[in-house]
Amino acid sequence: MHRQGTMPDSFTSLHAIKACTSLSLVPVGRQIHAHLLTLGLHTHVYVATCLLHLYGASNLFQEALRLFDELPHKNTVTWNTMISACAKSHAPHQARALFDLMPHKNLVSWSAVISAYTQSGHPKQAVRLFREMQLSGLKPDEVSMVNVLTACTHLGALALGRWVHALSRRIGFDPPIVALGTALVDMYAKCGCLSSALQVFERMPRRNVLTWSAMICGQAMHGLGKEALDLFEKMKAMTCLIPNEITFTGVLSACSHAGLVNEGLSHFRSMEEEYCLKPWIQHYGCMVDLLGRAGLLEEAYELVKTMRISPNVIVWGALLAACKTHRNVKLGERVIDHILESKPSHEAMYPLISNIYASAGKWEEAKRVRDLMADGNIKKMPGCSLLEVDNVVHEFVVGEKLHPQIEEIKSMLDEMHKEVRRSGHKPDTSQVLYDIDEEEKEHAVGLHSEKLAIAFGLLSLSPMIPIRIVKNLRMCGDCHVFIKLISEAYNHEIIVRDRRRFHHFKQGSCSCQDYW
Repeated sequence: MHRQGTMPDSFTSLHAIKACTSLSLVPVGRQIHAHLLTLGLHTHVYVATCLLHLYGASNLFQEALRLFDELPHKNTVTWNTMISACAKSHAPHQARALFDLMPHKNLVSWSAVISAYTQSGHPKQAVRLFREMQLSGLKPDEVSMVNVLTACTHLGALALGRWVHALSRRIGFDPPIVALGTALVDMYAKCGCLSSALQVFERMPRRNVLTWSAMICGQAMHGLGKEALDLFEKMKAMTCLIPNEITFTGVLSACSHAGLVNEGLSHFRSMEEEYCLKPWIQHYGCMVDLLGRAGLLEEAYELVKTMRISPNVIVWGALLAACKTHRNVKLGERVIDHILESKPSHEAMYPLISNIYASAGKWEEAKRVRDLMADGNIKKMPGCSLLEVDNVVHEFVVGEKLHPQIEEIKSMLDEMHKEVRRSGHKPDTSQVLYDIDEEEKEHAVGLHSEKLAIAFGLLSLSPMIPIRIVKNLRMCGDCHVFIKLISEAYNHEIIVRDRRRFHHFKQGSCSCQDYW
């Protein structure tokens, strides 16, 4: 058209920009934008909205914001597009500020801000805004319910997730369509109610590869390795769906949690040989974890050295954790040398290195690592546990002091410690990084966030209601033993989702069979 000398109008420009967005051709989109400036079409509301979508979809947030600010006229779609760009760029506060300034809001506007909060790790605000939307009289659609279910998943808020599920049925999404059903499966599985996840999964009239993957990953997280692999085989036999990278993350994770080394190696090879899928860093992390926890440390180390992509904190962390578990300080130190050469920015890596030295009694080396942390202003991520009681999510951090019932909680925790001591339990202080006396170490492990959350759960919940905890870090060995004893002493089921998997504690035993 240009070669023939015909000038574009707003209609042809709009579709050219849409084509650039579909093909991710940002440089061409910028050229079109520049050409539109010369023609005076850049402020046309529909054209500008398409440009906003191009920049937002390409993570060019500042360019999108600059264009938005310069527009003399904006319609509701323009505002919604800019809010969606904020969500994609993890700028929830900017999204909320724009939302509050909007002259006219619709369901898409609310959904976009809820999505912004969910995607950027602010699930409480997402849930709060969803409730505000209901109070405004708007009926939620599938998109808004998927977003709020994702927030419930992050919070581990099972009761709230059940309420959203019931709401979806009242609105008419029963049985749920694919995206909503997949979100429900994921929510129930990650909130510790695998039976409900399976029930939703089986009632869905249609499932896509993400639905199957969510169910496989859910079973893997709960330590049901063989069941997850059976479901994977069922998916291949019953559907024409092709497994993707997320599916294999669940499959390899299932093998790792169940200690199925040969099966894990076979599935890992099949990714490329059968499905032409290049392993992600998560897949390598699963394999290193699988080999490491099985005691095959040299094999795990060899895999890391031969990876096609540069190992990151997930991979090194899995290998270093295995070295710590199997008390292989010699290999651990070789791994530490590799890590320190790369100057890792991830704050979780340094405490793990210090742990290796501390567990071997090498306090000078442990102090050197702590000094590196201090010099780099690197702080250890504090332990945090979430517990839902009466539709309210309570947050506990290690050494909690701000909870309104903290004195009652501490009193209950003292009683719990006395109870487990009667059974002969002595706290495992090997996780404590500092060369301090044993009494101080016992105090340090005694105030871990999950112990505080359990104390509050015992105070607040009937023995018939399981205590469901979501923790941001991997549970330490002392807490694992402690919770087993508490579940028996108080005859109370306790479910903990840590960074790696679920632990179902009941009558003094754990679903992981102490293989974690």
